[in-house]
Amino acid sequence: MAEESRLFEVEIITPDRIFYTGEGDMIEFTTASGQIGVYKNHIPLTTVLSPGIVTIHRQGEEDVIAAVHSGFAEILPEKVTLLAEIAEWPHEIDKSRAEAAMKRARDRLANRTEEIDVMRAEFALRKALVRIDIAR
Repeated sequence: MAEESRLFEVEIITPDRIFYTGEGDMIEFTTASGQIGVYKNHIPLTTVLSPGIVTIHRQGEEDVIAAVHSGFAEILPEKVTLLAEIAEWPHEIDKSRAEAAMKRARDRLANRTEEIDVMRAEFALRKALVRIDIAR
C-alpha cells in the first residue's frame, strides 16, 4: 500500500493523439531551463518543454521512454501532463532520417549566411540528436 501512495498520473498528449496515459513514481524530462525530475506531491508548475527524452519510472517495472519535441508541461501534486507538439516511441523513429537531419542542421550552422535562421537550425539539431539517442 505504501508503494501505491507514491504513484501519480502521467499523460502525454499531442495534437494527433493521446500518446501515453498511465502512472509513475517519477518522471524526467527536458524543459527550457534544463532537466527536471518530478515525484508525487510536487508543487504546481507550468513550464516549457524542450526536445528531449522523457523517462517515466515505475518501480518494479520497465521504465517508459519516449522522445518529446517542444510544448508545455503542467505539474500538479497528483498528475503531470505533457502537451507536446511531437511525441515518439523509439520504434517510430527512422534513425537514418534523423541522422540526415542532424547533418543538414550541422551544415547550416557551420556555413551560416544571413538567410540561415540560426535558432531554427539549432532546434532542428536538438530534435535530430534526441531522435538518434532514443533510437539506439
